[in-house]
Amino acid sequence: MVPTTSASASAVGVPDVLAVDFAEPFQYEFFRNGLVIATLAGALCGLIGVFVVLRNMSYIGHGLSHAIFGGAALAAVLELNYFIGAGLWGLASGLMIGRVARRRIIGADAAIGVITTASFAMGLALQARYGQASRSIDAVLFGNVLGVFPADIAAVAGVGVVSAIAVVLLYRKLLFTTFDPEVAAVSGVRVPAMEATLMFLLSATILVTVRVIGVLLISALLVLPAVTSRLLTNSFGRMLWLSPVLGALFGGVGMYASWYADVPSGAVIILCGTAAFIVAYLSVGVRRRARVAGLDHHSGPALTTG
Repeated sequence: MVPTTSASASAVGVPDVLAVDFAEPFQYEFFRNGLVIATLAGALCGLIGVFVVLRNMSYIGHGLSHAIFGGAALAAVLELNYFIGAGLWGLASGLMIGRVARRRIIGADAAIGVITTASFAMGLALQARYGQASRSIDAVLFGNVLGVFPADIAAVAGVGVVSAIAVVLLYRKLLFTTFDPEVAAVSGVRVPAMEATLMFLLSATILVTVRVIGVLLISALLVLPAVTSRLLTNSFGRMLWLSPVLGALFGGVGMYASWYADVPSGAVIILCGTAAFIVAYLSVGVRRRARVAGLDHHSGPALTTG
């Protein structure tokens, strides 16, 4: 029997898997840049996501991304630098959220909902009104990993380095304030300063990565690596390196797969993370999931500090 050749296989409609050039996308500079920034963004979101998940800050991350979208839209209309316009707007939104929440008239979640959704609505209105800025605004809303510039890569890498240094230098204080802020305050830890540091790092992370993943998906990239690593370990220390590794894998693999799937990169990155979470969730077993349900240190087994 004569073996089927690639040509004959194609002739009868059989997919020629061997003919696929897996190195093809690396020929293009825009893809290489996209792969680098997607991997760096995934690692950065994975690191900061550990604190987002353990401190129940997921809604804040989601809200800040919407606030930054409003600032990005305003910056595009006024022809300002993205990092200046969106960064200042995001910082102002964060300060407003804190001020409203401290008055205790309404809850922090309600303050986040009102302020950030108003900012998001402003961005949508500006997008509809000023067509000349619509393209740059769309890049923030949906992400455009293939349209990044070397400056974007440098920004993500810079925030990543600063975040890693901050976590290493403030490890014990961040650990203490994450699991027992009341006792930490009594012990002399400046809890408000630690919380402000985390908010700054979270805001900076969203600012430099939102154009890669998009406003609509960035909160998922903050959460998926951290919750997946939480399923795999009980150690806070191991989470701090495992979550960035998983985030980098989600970003790199998702970016590469999106080339052949012909699907927006941000969506594939999130789908890769979701698939990994499902596999981890199903593999740990019912008993392990019951322990993970005690994520809140007041109601069950907490993470170890090792």
